Amino acid sequence: QAQLVESGGGSVQAGGSLRLSCAASGYTSSSYCMGWFRQAPGKEREGVAGIDSVGRTTYADSVKGRFTISRDNSKNTLYLQMNSLKPEDTAMYFCAADRINWVLLPRYLFWGHGTQVTVSS
Repeated sequence: QAQLVESGGGSVQAGGSLRLSCAASGYTSSSYCMGWFRQAPGKEREGVAGIDSVGRTTYADSVKGRFTISRDNSKNTLYLQMNSLKPEDTAMYFCAADRINWVLLPRYLFWGHGTQVTVSS
């Protein structure tokens, strides 16, 4: 029922910034916990950031201080502001949602199809 659509990915130089968006429909995102995940070629899906239904956030150590997860409940949209991007941030980025707070574990019930982020040196 729930649908998530990511946007905002692209190709940037190291040190640059991108803002990813995840538009949610089919459910009220304010009542769901949400997260951003990424997957690089040949690697497992990795939790990047999570935000629960009341706005509490969690970040992977690799992105702390550089990425910020937020949500605009009035727009049913999740965001990931990515600053000081590094080549190792290159991956397909996915958003996810669930009533259960999986935090950074890739066990969310609903998933988007992803948006590609490529960071060149």
